[in-house]
Amino acid sequence: MRGGLSYMGGNMTTADNSVSLLRRLAIIFYDFLLLTAVLLLATALVQAWLQEMTLLKLLLFRVYLVLVCFTYFAWQWLRGGQTLPMRTWHVRLQHIDPQKSVTLQQTIIRFSVAILSWAALGLGFLWALFDEQQRTWHDRASKTRLIYDTTLLY
Repeated sequence: MRGGLSYMGGNMTTADNSVSLLRRLAIIFYDFLLLTAVLLLATALVQAWLQEMTLLKLLLFRVYLVLVCFTYFAWQWLRGGQTLPMRTWHVRLQHIDPQKSVTLQQTIIRFSVAILSWAALGLGFLWALFDEQQRTWHDRASKTRLIYDTTLLY
């Protein structure tokens, strides 16, 4: 693997503060648990409307759930660059130019390409194993990157 893995305080990181695939997967699992709870609440809010399911309602419901998922991530990425799991694992999303903030357009691209990464059987995530900076497809497409932020240590 490129980037030279090292252990800093028992945490697997790379010399340039890139985030390892293992840390990304831990964050994904934790986000999955939180997002499941958010989706259950979002479904409960529209359950009465879903009593008589039609094809149009099913389509609108699926779009609604995707928008809820996008909002979960985008709102947090735009307000500090971290979801709760990212904060727990001391990881932050940043623009590839650290002087710039992550934009809404970048979050849309990141979210969309991450879905494609999963649809391609995770190849977009596995790409990080071969990328010099350990960036995934959605990192590259959105011109963002995840960094291990030592200033976030408690």
